[in-house]
Amino acid sequence: MSGQYWFPNMPIPEIMAALSEWGLNVSNEQLVRPSSDFVIGVYNACLEQPTQRALASLEDANPDLYNNAISHNIMLYHLTRFATSARIMDFSSRDLSAPEPERTRFILSAFINFVKFAEQCTTFISNVREKSAQVIEEREQVIQELSEVQHNLAVLKAQRAKDEPKCEQLKEENAAVTTQLLAAKEVHTGLTKEIESLKIERAHLQARNETVNSESALLMDNNSRTRSRIVQSPERIRRNIMTMGVTAIEDKKAVALNEAKARDLQAKISALVNIEKDVRSCIEQLQTTEKEVQLLEASQKELAELKDSLEYKKVERGELQKKTERVHKQLGNAQEKLERAQRHAEEKRQASQQTVERLQRDYEKMDVERRENDKQVEELRMEAGDIETKMTEHLKKSEAELNELLTEYWKLRHETEVYMETLANKLNMNVSSD
Repeated sequence: MSGQYWFPNMPIPEIMAALSEWGLNVSNEQLVRPSSDFVIGVYNACLEQPTQRALASLEDANPDLYNNAISHNIMLYHLTRFATSARIMDFSSRDLSAPEPERTRFILSAFINFVKFAEQCTTFISNVREKSAQVIEEREQVIQELSEVQHNLAVLKAQRAKDEPKCEQLKEENAAVTTQLLAAKEVHTGLTKEIESLKIERAHLQARNETVNSESALLMDNNSRTRSRIVQSPERIRRNIMTMGVTAIEDKKAVALNEAKARDLQAKISALVNIEKDVRSCIEQLQTTEKEVQLLEASQKELAELKDSLEYKKVERGELQKKTERVHKQLGNAQEKLERAQRHAEEKRQASQQTVERLQRDYEKMDVERRENDKQVEELRMEAGDIETKMTEHLKKSEAELNELLTEYWKLRHETEVYMETLANKLNMNVSSD
């Protein structure tokens, strides 16, 4: 009991003053001899102070649903909770049906002190109520957000189920394009190497062409110089001309061959340029595919996060369903308890009714016996009065006789003393008066 406490008892004037502040005028007689209706009204007024509602509204809410027993049980339930808050753990229906003066003053003292304490803590209670309302609003908002997330998740699931065939198709196309890109990359590597070798060969051919051109220029210079120094020898000139003609024909053939090679190289270069363009387009497609793959991976990651969130929400939903089931079970148990309490109250009411009827019969019987006893008491009183009268007369007579006897006794004692003195004087004896 070291951790418990209770409110102190209040004297009757303080209880009357506190109730008068709430508009209840009670008398000292009502507190000294409380009745059932009086304590119900006063307790209801005390309960109305912190809750700002009266229990009388519960009685007339719907007469088809709430009869006297239910309204009494509801009022007893709220008053029991209120008494428990006021540290009265043994509050029962006996305090309403058969109130005791000391018990009623103790309960009223606890209720009044608790109401005053609640009035002092009004700011704290209002803050708690505001926080409770805010928590309820946040809970409703979270439930709404959860429903929205579940709806969005369902939409995403439907969209995912709808996009899964397309994703599989894109994956297959991506795998095919990747294979083609790898093959094209290998071809591009071989073509690049071939282009490098052709570029080297072209550079050699260009250098050779430049060498041939320089040699042709030198030959032309030599031809011009030779012409200037030609000796007027037709045979030698003819031989020189034939030799130069053969040399020119060979040079022309070499130039034609070089031009054919240059055209071939130009065609190959054009083909390589086209291949390079194709490779670039393939690379761009590969980059686009990689971006789409990254977007797909990001979508899959978001989907995984949404799955995790869905699992978490499912767990929360399971917990909420379990809590709801527990609340339903508690509600069912409370309803069963209420039904048992109603049956118990009905049985108690019937038993009380039978007890009242039995007490009424006993009261009527006792009333008849009381009347007979009153008659007997009156007769006894009359007899007692007669006996008292006789006793008074007898006492008077006894006192008179006693007074006469005392007179004779004192007279006889005086005569005896006189006789003793006379006898002592005659016998010369010293006799004291003691």
